Amino acid sequence: MSLRPALAALLIGFSSPALAQQDGAALYAAHCAQCHDGDAQARVPGRGALQAMSFDHVLGALTSGSMTAMAKDRSDAERRAIASFVTGKMPTGGGADADGRCAQQANSFPGPLDGPRWNGWGVDAGNSRFQPADMAGLTAEQVPRLRLKWAYAFPSASVSFAPPTIVGGMLFIGGTDRKVHALDARSGCTLWTLAIDAAVHAAISFAKLPGSDQYAIFFGDLRANAYAVNALTGALIWKTKVEEHAAARITGAPTLHDGVLYVPVSSLEEAAGSQASYECCTFRGSVVALEAATGKTVWQAYTIPEIPHPTTRNARGTQLFGPSGAAIWSAPTIDAKRGALYVATSNSYSNPPAATADSILAFELGSGKLLWKQQATPKDAFVVACFMADKTNCPDEPGPDHDFGQSPILVTLRDGKRILAIAQKSGVVHALDPDDGGKILWQTRIGKGGSLGGSEWGSAADGERIYVANSDVRFTRDGTRQLDPTQGGGLFGLDLASGKVVMEVPPVACGERLQCSPALSAAVSLIPGVVFSGGVSGFLRAYATDGKLLWEFDTARDFKAVNGIPAHGGAIDGPGPVIAGGMLYTNSGYGQWSGVPGNLLLAFEAATE
Repeated sequence: MSLRPALAALLIGFSSPALAQQDGAALYAAHCAQCHDGDAQARVPGRGALQAMSFDHVLGALTSGSMTAMAKDRSDAERRAIASFVTGKMPTGGGADADGRCAQQANSFPGPLDGPRWNGWGVDAGNSRFQPADMAGLTAEQVPRLRLKWAYAFPSASVSFAPPTIVGGMLFIGGTDRKVHALDARSGCTLWTLAIDAAVHAAISFAKLPGSDQYAIFFGDLRANAYAVNALTGALIWKTKVEEHAAARITGAPTLHDGVLYVPVSSLEEAAGSQASYECCTFRGSVVALEAATGKTVWQAYTIPEIPHPTTRNARGTQLFGPSGAAIWSAPTIDAKRGALYVATSNSYSNPPAATADSILAFELGSGKLLWKQQATPKDAFVVACFMADKTNCPDEPGPDHDFGQSPILVTLRDGKRILAIAQKSGVVHALDPDDGGKILWQTRIGKGGSLGGSEWGSAADGERIYVANSDVRFTRDGTRQLDPTQGGGLFGLDLASGKVVMEVPPVACGERLQCSPALSAAVSLIPGVVFSGGVSGFLRAYATDGKLLWEFDTARDFKAVNGIPAHGGAIDGPGPVIAGGMLYTNSGYGQWSGVPGNLLLAFEAATE
């Protein structure tokens, strides 16, 4: 082979698409199929979702993204072959960044910085997901008149999992294309994009950079990097890697408070640790406090104080480690009154189970000192291998995988009593006393629970109630791992003082819709008098606080996108709706666990009478 073809083959990985497909099929069968084709696809993308992705996206995930730990023993050529096989595509070598650009690039913010906004994951420091009337600009009377204003599509994506932040008339959002996008919030045209190291899974926070005239956005990616970026221009200010573990990632929104950025750290070792040859497991969750001005580390507090140490060997002779896990999937909650930060943790990955897994933890804001802990589910050691045919690394006596996927909500009742409320994958809603060491005030069951059951991504609360969506998604057992259209769902309103269920919306049946479940996994959002909840069915619905349906919109269809990219909606999961300035925004598309893939951000506005 001459030098030029040899270099070309090296760059592409294989000399022809057919050869890449052939070798990719064998590599996929040997190293990938057990998770992506088997029972474990309840936690990872199935083949249908992978086919909707681009070659470049899958290769990026294998090379430097969320699948790096699983693909660490594969060569560059093998990674390219796998990406070609699962997508049926080859490298594109280009993008569509120029499409949908604003006619004039902003040299100032399109709107007032103190105007309507939704900043970060939970809209306030308590992560209430409750938008007050003056910021919402949308009333219960206007909700039935909501109409689609524009759609924005992320290129070659099967999942739309990062919610938007709205400040100063600008919209900031991360994509699976490993870019951050800044749009005009009213029109959806693109102001700037910034390429980064990995996809952004979580919400973005906006603030003035301490000691500077710049306004900045702060966020994390799926390679455990935290960033500060100039909000107006998209110029990088700083980047800090907050955790060196190969499986570490940032899936919860970093939270800003008093010049410090508090970054939650989670991981994908729950999946990587399922390989029988993997020394499971050595990751432990943490919160990392960074100077917002510089990105320098102030402190790092681990959710498991003990460093993982060698324990036993598995049946194949691989050394195992523990304790491990207790990742933080969600945004931290700030309690300025007590100088505390609250986080919710995931399950353990290996034995011995950690006493701080499946827990609410309180850390001191200034030092990271653990103030108190309240565990909801003891002895919950679990990895994805527990779903698989090869259960070698599944812990003995595995737990139910009932971790917390959402942020604790700090709310003050009308009588002045403060409550820390959170719903769990177990199907139980918990209320704790933040002023009495996390003492349990009440616990109420609203679902059956499970690995994808109970309450997943987020609840919403005002001064009287917490609103909780129930997933309890189930799959048929005919060997196809299809969503069960008869199981799951339900929306609940609970009295915060007593835990009593005072509103219940029953599951909405799927009818003849394919790839459908009545499950409500996405985060709930709230404005005065209205609860918004998106479903795995693809429907976004708005309910009055007495349970009456006010409005619904089917997002699982094709759209014309303002940025000229082929656009299709699908299952709604992960982030909940964002409401600000008379507009409502929602993500659509979640090609995991047999959900309908999609690549959309949709924007709605109430029609005038």
